[in-house]
Amino acid sequence: MLATTAFATAAVPLLGAGVASATTTGACESATVQYRIVGADGNVVGADWTSQGGFHSWDTVPGSVQVRLAPGQTVGEGCKYPVSLAEYTTEGPNWYVSGHQSLVDKATVYLTADDVAGTDDAKRTWQKLSVKTPDCYGQIDLYGDDITYDGKTGEGHGPVPYEPDNVVTPYHLIAAWNGGERPCTPGPSDSPTPTPSESTPTTPATPVTPTTPAGGQPPEGTTPPPTSPKPSTTPPTTPDVPPLASTPPATPEPSPSDSGPPLAETGASAPVGTLAGGAALVVALGAGAVYASRRARRS
Repeated sequence: MLATTAFATAAVPLLGAGVASATTTGACESATVQYRIVGADGNVVGADWTSQGGFHSWDTVPGSVQVRLAPGQTVGEGCKYPVSLAEYTTEGPNWYVSGHQSLVDKATVYLTADDVAGTDDAKRTWQKLSVKTPDCYGQIDLYGDDITYDGKTGEGHGPVPYEPDNVVTPYHLIAAWNGGERPCTPGPSDSPTPTPSESTPTTPATPVTPTTPAGGQPPEGTTPPPTSPKPSTTPPTTPDVPPLASTPPATPEPSPSDSGPPLAETGASAPVGTLAGGAALVVALGAGAVYASRRARRS
C-alpha cells in the first residue's frame, strides 16, 4: 500500500514536467526611418535625409515625402515597417490652437530590407508619400504605423488629434507640420434646410442681446478671453518605429473532431490526452491498492 501510494503521488509531477516550453519571439525589431521633402520636379526641398523629429520641424508644406531606413541597420527577412503621411484641417495655424481636426488625406508605404540606405544610393529609387496640399489651416503628420486616425472605431482606425483634450495622435509620430493662412470654410450641409409648413405658425426669432457694450469693452465684472493660447507641450516625436504586427491567418485552424475529446493544451505542445492517460493510471493504481487492502483485512 505504501509503495503504491508513493508511485501515485510521484506520477503527477513527472507527467507535468514536460509541459512548459519557451516561446520564441520574432526577429523584427524597431527601425530608424529617414525622410526628406521633395517637390513636384523631384528635387529635394529644404534639408536632405534626416531622422530628426519635431512637431514644428517642417517650415515647408510636406506635400510629398521620401522615406527610407537609415543606413547601418540589419533588417530581418519579412520585416515590414509601415510609414504614413496624413493631412488634417485644423481650427488654427499651430498645435496650441489646432482645436478640432478632420482627416483630409492619407498615404502609407511599407519599408523592408530593400529600403535600407547603403553606399550607392544615388542610383536608387526611394518610396514616396504624397497628400493633398492644404489651402487653409492644417496639420500634416509623418508617423510609423498604418492606422487611420479619423475618429472612427474598429480595426485600423484611431482617435483624431485634439489639443484641448491632449489627444496626441497619431502614435509613433516622426515629424509634423502646422500652418496655413486662413480658416477652413465648412462645407455645405448634406441635408436641405427645412421649409416651414403653411399650417404651422412660425415663431419669431428671439433677438440676441449683445454681450459686449458699445465701445468694444466687455461688461463689468467679466474676464476677457486670453489673447494667446494656454501653453502646453507638443506631441513627442521619434524616428524609431515598430515593425508591422503579424496578422492572424485568414483560414482558422481546424477544430477538434466531435468524435473524440477536445485537445485543449495546458502548455505549448502538451495535449490533454497525455495528461489524462497519466491521471487514469494513477486512479487505477489507487483503486487496486484499496482492493488489496480490503482483501488483506478479510483474510
